Amino acid sequence: MGLVNLLFAIILILSFGFFTINIRKIIRNIKLGQDVNRSDNPSSRWKNMAMIALGQSKMVKRPIAGFLHIIVYVGFIIINIELLEIIIDGLFGTHRVFSGLGSLYNFLIGSFEILAILVLVSVVIFYARRNIIKLNRFIHNDLKGWPTSDANYILYFEIVLMSLFLLMNAADLHLQNVPGGFDHYSKAGAFPFSQFLLPLFDGLSANLVFILERTFWWLHIIGILIFLNYLYFSKHLHILLAFPNTYFANLSPEGQFDNLESVTKEVKLMMDPNADPFAAAPVDENAVPSKFGANDVQDLNWVQLMNAYTCTECGRCTSVCPANQTGKKLSPRKIMMDTRDRLVEVGNNIDKNKGVFIPDNVTLLNNYISAEEIWACTSCNACVEECPVNINPLSIIIDMRRYLVMEQSAAPMSLNNMMSNIENNGAPWQYNQQDRLNWKEE
Repeated sequence: MGLVNLLFAIILILSFGFFTINIRKIIRNIKLGQDVNRSDNPSSRWKNMAMIALGQSKMVKRPIAGFLHIIVYVGFIIINIELLEIIIDGLFGTHRVFSGLGSLYNFLIGSFEILAILVLVSVVIFYARRNIIKLNRFIHNDLKGWPTSDANYILYFEIVLMSLFLLMNAADLHLQNVPGGFDHYSKAGAFPFSQFLLPLFDGLSANLVFILERTFWWLHIIGILIFLNYLYFSKHLHILLAFPNTYFANLSPEGQFDNLESVTKEVKLMMDPNADPFAAAPVDENAVPSKFGANDVQDLNWVQLMNAYTCTECGRCTSVCPANQTGKKLSPRKIMMDTRDRLVEVGNNIDKNKGVFIPDNVTLLNNYISAEEIWACTSCNACVEECPVNINPLSIIIDMRRYLVMEQSAAPMSLNNMMSNIENNGAPWQYNQQDRLNWKEE
């Protein structure tokens, strides 16, 4: 192995090592959540993952954005199949090691170039929609600062990587056509678009073009490795997490809420005619004190935490939220972004304190998400229906509402009045129980 190949191997090991460390942090943070069983009905779960994560079925509900996203998604993934060839070439000093596939190789390289052009066009349109046309969901208050920059950084990354891919191929093609041949650059591949970049190298010596080709090659592979590790800090983590997120999504009907187990046990006990109402409940000294609802990320379940990491920040949820449309403070996208930010903060706390979380007097509820946001929600499930990767902001909202009501008795006055009326009158309205059926006499 030559010095250059050794350098490439070191960069590769460091890159994948750093990526592995960050992925382990994400898994650790997700496991901070409460346990929930999502192993039921595997056939439906595999179908969900195939249709929604792989097939992008919910993306195309908005045809233009959906179609462009499919181009970028499929193009970027397929083009990076060439990453395998680049890694082999980099480690062993070969050149286009798969060129022995002949016409199939020509077809693949040609297809990659077509996809690269389509990705470039799509990314430019995405940039225009976000920064020139400024669609409402991309200029919302919850996207100020880093989220806006992050989205643009991703677009820049994709433009640079696709451009480097085409320039690398063009320089390679130039060297393949050097009269009498040049070094090991034998005829290999089909280049339907990069061939039009050949005039860029006219008049340059073969040695200079070789240096340019190697520069483009190195920048392309290093750019891909940087992008891979940037995912940890970016909303584009959904590239990886969309698959498990759709698999472990809740399969219950969207209008069906889960019941708290502790409350369900008490209700069943109250309804049991054979139960002694004065008998003391058995005490388990080893049991963890129960907590109703959630006020921090550790109180949420692990699927909700994975939802937070998977959020694409596309804003489809907020754009269909009736509360948000009427000027309320609630933004389902912000709920997910705040949950992720708090989870990252908790994870950093654990890293800083050698694997132990030290209370920091900060909670998801109140410090990140206000009670005003929580109570603005109509529980309509529009955000859940709209999300292209099956994220459920409503489940987090409901859990925080439960905490406010059952742990802090902090429900709004109108809700307290309603619940008192139901308890005393058997109906949400304030009148005597004997008057409940008077309406039929009218």
